[in-house]
Amino acid sequence: MSASNQSCPDPSLFLLTGIPGLESQHVWIAIPICIIYIMALLGNGVVLFVVKQNVTLHEPMYYFLSMLAVIDLVFSTAVVPKMLSIFWLDARAISYESCFLQMFFIYTFAAAESGVLLAMAIDRYVAICNPLRYKAILTNLKIALIGLLSLARAVGIVTPFICFLTSLPYCKSTVIPHSYCEHMAILELAGTDMLVSDKYSVVVATTLVGGDSICIAFSYGMILRSVLRLSSHEARLKAFSTCGSHLCVILLFYVGGLLSMYLHMFDLILPRHTQVLLADLYLVVPPMLNPVVYGLKTKQIRERVFKLFG
Repeated sequence: MSASNQSCPDPSLFLLTGIPGLESQHVWIAIPICIIYIMALLGNGVVLFVVKQNVTLHEPMYYFLSMLAVIDLVFSTAVVPKMLSIFWLDARAISYESCFLQMFFIYTFAAAESGVLLAMAIDRYVAICNPLRYKAILTNLKIALIGLLSLARAVGIVTPFICFLTSLPYCKSTVIPHSYCEHMAILELAGTDMLVSDKYSVVVATTLVGGDSICIAFSYGMILRSVLRLSSHEARLKAFSTCGSHLCVILLFYVGGLLSMYLHMFDLILPRHTQVLLADLYLVVPPMLNPVVYGLKTKQIRERVFKLFG
């Protein structure tokens, strides 16, 4: 540990302010966030239950969808309970260790979700462009390896950054002007030059998203070419419908995440409370919408959910 860290011991607690400037509205803001969180738990839980209970859904596409549901459950649960305790109970304190643990879960599972979305694009490419070898290519072992590699890649990317953050001296303040332990808000508390860490986070996020997006775009380019060659109009509509739900989830995840990061990074015209509110919504809304989008767009899941609820 550096000398600056020795003269400035790590704080035992951080204080989360919630949404700066809207403290008087916290009670009311928490209501829709709580409803969204409950819907996310129910939606993703139903997807996992339906896939597990129906042997006909034990296929690569639904295994990847189950991975996405698990990621969304962990992702939202790492944030929302603490957020609601701030808004309703004014429980702003969070321990030093819990803060960085929360940050680790948020960014690790966000990066893992990017990997799973890429895997889902490859799954659709194989299913549409090489259907006869679909099950031979995407075996259960390969699906499990893809899931583990997505998680390992995420841990490998996030861990060095978290270790770097824990090594910084937090002498400036212990008050985080945010609803969760957001890394840029944490960096502002450190009495060091943030240029290197800012560049690292932007380069890593942009490279991760850019690399995965290029691969996803290539996959869908090949899919589009194959679909347009189909002679049956009904087959083309079915293929577009299946891929449409995936594209909606991709746009929601990537556009929302990059918008939230760059708004904070470059301190654009939006006031601070709007930036924080947008960041909060990005963490809670996609986990709710993902199972809804797939439930509405995927006929097999939709039918079994209707059957489950009579």
